[in-house]
Amino acid sequence: MTVTTQEILNAGILIVDDQEANISLLTQLLEGAGYTRVASTMNPKEVCALHRQHRYDAILLDLQMPEMDGFQVMAALKTSLADQYLPVIVITAQPGHKLRALEAGARDFISKPFDLAEVRMRIRNMLEVRLLYRKLDDYNKRLELAVQARTAELRESEARFRGLTELASDWYWEQDETGAFTKVSGPVQEMMGIQVGPLVGESPGYLSGGWNEAERSFLRETIGSRQPFLDFVFSHVDADGAQRKFQVSGEPMFSESCRFIGYRGIGVELTAKA
Repeated sequence: MTVTTQEILNAGILIVDDQEANISLLTQLLEGAGYTRVASTMNPKEVCALHRQHRYDAILLDLQMPEMDGFQVMAALKTSLADQYLPVIVITAQPGHKLRALEAGARDFISKPFDLAEVRMRIRNMLEVRLLYRKLDDYNKRLELAVQARTAELRESEARFRGLTELASDWYWEQDETGAFTKVSGPVQEMMGIQVGPLVGESPGYLSGGWNEAERSFLRETIGSRQPFLDFVFSHVDADGAQRKFQVSGEPMFSESCRFIGYRGIGVELTAKA
């Protein structure tokens, strides 16, 4: 991310000084260097309104002014505007004011009497940082909007996926990393005796009894090794002796940091379709 010379020369600059001679000198200096948007005011009480309207990239602010000094102007800017970056370069003939001005939020300072080469360099350096900061802020805002849009797309896609799986199967299910069922969609509770959340018993998510243990053991090993499975058939013997068959497919789920977070899949009862 870079700032071009043309972007710097097109930056908005406001000169605030109660001495017309200082304003004239700085204006001539900046316009002579190629800056195209240079404004000025001799009334410090206008600064907040002007900055709110024009969003200047640099404010050259004299510290010693009647009625309202530069420190009061900076305090007003900080309390009345949401801009986290205060683009102020203070102008002072008092060496003791420099540290206080920086502590008050100024980004740099220009000493009186003016060293014109130093003035040009300090203004250019601050403008480059200011414009980079603004570009970064704009980029972060665009990135946030893109993330929000992508999140909405993913939620819509997930809703479509679940809708399709419900149409193509008897139930949709999800388990957490411990094996406990966290989401079920469809008549899975009535069909298989499964309920959401951990259960007291030999295995999270299942009610014990009636299962083919060889089939169940194979399914446990597949899930334990974090492998997907497709159309796995297993059986259950109900209390009345009736045998029922189910077919299930599933895949492991991982977080963005590649941590295993559980399984999801679909299932159908084959007995009812026979």
